[in-house]
Amino acid sequence: RPWAPRRGARPARARARLGRAKNSRTPLLGLYHKSAKILFLGLDNAGKTTLLHMLKENRVQIHQPTLHPNQDELIIGNIRFKTFDLGGHETARRLWKDYFTTVDGVVYMVDALDRGRFPEAKRELDYLLTCDELAAVPFLVLGNKIDAHSAASEDDLRYALGLFETFGKDTARRNNDDDNKIRPIELFMCSVIRKMGYADGFRWLAQFF
Repeated sequence: RPWAPRRGARPARARARLGRAKNSRTPLLGLYHKSAKILFLGLDNAGKTTLLHMLKENRVQIHQPTLHPNQDELIIGNIRFKTFDLGGHETARRLWKDYFTTVDGVVYMVDALDRGRFPEAKRELDYLLTCDELAAVPFLVLGNKIDAHSAASEDDLRYALGLFETFGKDTARRNNDDDNKIRPIELFMCSVIRKMGYADGFRWLAQFF
């Protein structure tokens, strides 16, 4: 049935109930029977809020830039999925650090079309990777908007972000001792509006919860 906020519920605590597990999209993302607190970070206009609403409502909506931190609790089937969309404009980035405690994962989104901002996206990602609070937290980096012909390739975006040594996309490798020495970070290319790529990324991220 269509999602609707619970009567009297605060918008920041909106809950999505999208049917039973067999009809849920979340098992496809590798999050079945799991609970996780995930931060959605990245520069403004990267697609963070669009992705959250796609996960929640399975449709694309036009959104204004996120001006204030938003928390959603999605309940899909048997999944409890807490998400924090902290906004990506410069002022909002100053608040990111306030949310770093007890985080299970970070989804860092990059606009693969906006090559002029790749250096800025790299600086912010480098900052996050040096934060002690996030030292053991897995990072899913999503290069969004690959449906556009002029979007950067995966190799180009890896080079721009300095992601030369990553964990690997094979979810069956986590118990390998050599792999455990590599920081859990990986890049997946996606198109939120075309529903492409991000499901593989979430399946990769879920192995660390």
